[in-house]
Amino acid sequence: MRACFLCLMAIILGALLPAQEAAKPAASVPDDQFIRKQFGASCSENPAVAAIAADLNGDGIEDVVIPARCKDPMMDAGDNHYLVIDPYNSFYGLGDPKITTQFSTADPEHRDLVLLIIHGEGAQAWRADAPKEKFLIVNLPYKQIQVKRLLLKKKKVVMAIYSIESGQDQMTSAIFWDGKKYKYQPVGSSMQ
Repeated sequence: MRACFLCLMAIILGALLPAQEAAKPAASVPDDQFIRKQFGASCSENPAVAAIAADLNGDGIEDVVIPARCKDPMMDAGDNHYLVIDPYNSFYGLGDPKITTQFSTADPEHRDLVLLIIHGEGAQAWRADAPKEKFLIVNLPYKQIQVKRLLLKKKKVVMAIYSIESGQDQMTSAIFWDGKKYKYQPVGSSMQ
């Protein structure tokens, strides 16, 4: 009986250890040169927030989330093969980035903030010259990000990008891949 219990505990611990290593700071930190190569000259790194590597789309290959600044997100989308998306404003009813990128925030410090997401491909993962998919997320008012698991209503667990949103109430929100696109979901009060 005791041997069965110890065996069961070893199996559970073995399953949990890889789960704790799911999200980590990106091993080779994406710099401005990498960002410009993948997303164009109008984008640059946001050194105040670290990039995070994790499997965001559940395909077993490492992806990356890069906090950045981008002066004109729509300009280089065609040449650099990325999709500009606005899950934040989509949640509230108007998510067309052709319209919402024209919105201006009152706080100039948060004006050009974006999240760059690269879904990895092959052995090079997100570092590949031609990654699987690239996304530029606009209008997410983040101050800090983390990648953690999110339990959805259907009792499905997915990796999500949690952010503490800038503003007076410091809401926490999550952006997650639903298998087809990134979705926004308010989570509650601050992660601090």
